[in-house]
Amino acid sequence: MVVTNKTRSAEIRARLKHPVIDADGHTVEFMPPLEDYVKAAGGSDYEVRLTPSFGRGQPEADEARKDVRAPRPPWWGVPAKNTLDRATAALPKLLYERMDEFGLDYTVLFGTTLGVDVRRKGSMNPFDAEAAQVRARAVNTYRAEICREFADRMTPVATVPMHTPSIAIEELEHAVKHLGLKTIAISAVLRPIPSVMREFPDLYKLKVGFSTLGCWLDTFGIDSDYDYDPFWAKCAELKVPVMTHGQGMGFTTRNSATNYMYNHIGHFASAGEAMAKALFMGGVTRRFPTLRFAFLEGGAATGCRLYADLVGHWQKRNARDLENYNPNNLDRELFLDLHQRYGGKMVEGRMDRVLTGGQNLEPEHFADTAFLDDFARCEIRRPEDIRDLFIPRFFFGCEADDPTNAIAFNPKLWPMGARINAMFSSDIGHWDVPDMTKVLEEAYELVEEGNMTPEDFRDFTLANPVRFFAGVNPDFFKGTVVEASVERLISEHPSALE
Repeated sequence: MVVTNKTRSAEIRARLKHPVIDADGHTVEFMPPLEDYVKAAGGSDYEVRLTPSFGRGQPEADEARKDVRAPRPPWWGVPAKNTLDRATAALPKLLYERMDEFGLDYTVLFGTTLGVDVRRKGSMNPFDAEAAQVRARAVNTYRAEICREFADRMTPVATVPMHTPSIAIEELEHAVKHLGLKTIAISAVLRPIPSVMREFPDLYKLKVGFSTLGCWLDTFGIDSDYDYDPFWAKCAELKVPVMTHGQGMGFTTRNSATNYMYNHIGHFASAGEAMAKALFMGGVTRRFPTLRFAFLEGGAATGCRLYADLVGHWQKRNARDLENYNPNNLDRELFLDLHQRYGGKMVEGRMDRVLTGGQNLEPEHFADTAFLDDFARCEIRRPEDIRDLFIPRFFFGCEADDPTNAIAFNPKLWPMGARINAMFSSDIGHWDVPDMTKVLEEAYELVEEGNMTPEDFRDFTLANPVRFFAGVNPDFFKGTVVEASVERLISEHPSALE
């Protein structure tokens, strides 16, 4: 095997005057050791099922999924033809050796443990919170140990199960205090719909793969059965950046039983948007101003559109301007007169139904109108409040080959001249990166094509990741190969962590 630094990405990195921080790389773990970690975490009551890799399946598998409306899951989800890259994703030592070849100085690594199913022996309960906790404890411990000796250039992300606030806090503390991990990943939780579970309990026996039969998605900021503020408070106390890499397959239109690409396109963006909206509109960014959240693989376009949508919706549906739509404010005499004069045959013989014909014109009376303001929890009083609660708090992971990355850095496009915090994310280890040596090369094409300035690229690959990670934990990069560069950035730009 020959590892060479003579790659286009390595050449680009050599010309840059700053390091490159990868906010979202992936390992594809060697699974069998997890059996021992699960036993240590949960004892003999739990078993590990190392399921075979997803295959495309025969046509009859598609028909079986159609019968329960289960979505076509991922298949052939990691590169295989490039044997060196496939091994690199599995072996942290090999990844460490090749990082200069990729043009990467430091990487934040998510796991890929879809093939591990941890359950109580004999249990078929897909909502077992304690089993999820055992799984997270085992995975986090395993990944922390295999990456520890390479901590100057990589850090694994701890998985925190969010089934209840108490479980989330327990695993958060274990990951940070006992394993020394510095950042966490959370995902929305599938919960059974109470009325459906009461009436059709057998429905949940049909849950397969990414099926969402009879479920709703808890995104913690609004409508949850639990108060997650104690968890957010603990994240703030421990100075932990919060990341989410949840998937959206199986929901709404991403539930084809036969076409994985149909389900995959946009699903990370959808999942990230759902979480971001819930956290923002639930007031989490207002109540916990030191926290920062990153939404991975959805891309810059997701963050840009969501920010613009929030501003646009608030400008039309804020508490004051809602009166524009209040049926109590309709001038009924004028409305009837206009119909009488201009309605012709459309209203002939039906004038008595003009105000009651399903046009949402009936007067409404509310004892308390405060609940009409959907922005009340985040206390938005002016557009600038949205900017100040969104822009510094939310960061968006952007894959190297995404041409929309550039729009995050064009303040002319977005309300109040904002720049969306887009972060370079390699996604090495997954099928969309068939050649790890080309990731930085692909990202830099936006500079070469004139769609991103060198300063934008510095923000994309250094300043924004620093703002996210070190903005919560100033010691995040201490002891790493980028420590000096991070300190220099902050000294030259005192507002870098704001």
